[in-house]
Amino acid sequence: MEEADDSPVETALRETEEEIGLDRSHVELLGSLPDYFTGTGFRVTPVVGVVHPPFDLHLDAFEVAEAFEVPLTHFLDPANHQRLSREFEGRTRHFYAMPYHDHFIWGATAGIIMSLYRLLQDD
Repeated sequence: MEEADDSPVETALRETEEEIGLDRSHVELLGSLPDYFTGTGFRVTPVVGVVHPPFDLHLDAFEVAEAFEVPLTHFLDPANHQRLSREFEGRTRHFYAMPYHDHFIWGATAGIIMSLYRLLQDD
C-alpha cells in the first residue's frame, strides 16, 4: 500500500491501472481473500473481482511482461494443480504450479489461486 491508498482494495485497483492499464470502471469487486505470505517475506492481500469487457490493456513493460486469460474452470480442476519443490539458498521451497498451454503459473500467483480454489470448495 502507498500512503494515499485507503485500503487494500484501493491499492489493488490503483496497481491494476498502473501495471496493466485496466480502468477500475471495468472491475466489479467481489471481495478479498485471506492475506498470502510469500516465501520472500511479502504479505499480499488478494482482491477478487469480475472484469467486464470490452477493455484494452496497456502493460507497463517495467512491471509486467505479459497478460493472458485463463478460464476459471482450469484453476478449479484439481488435475491442473501441481505441488513442486526446488532448492533455493540451501532450503527446500515448496510451491504450487498450474501450467496452462505455454504458460507456467507458479509461486505466489498459484498459491493465491489455491486460496480461491479452497474458498470455493467450502461452499
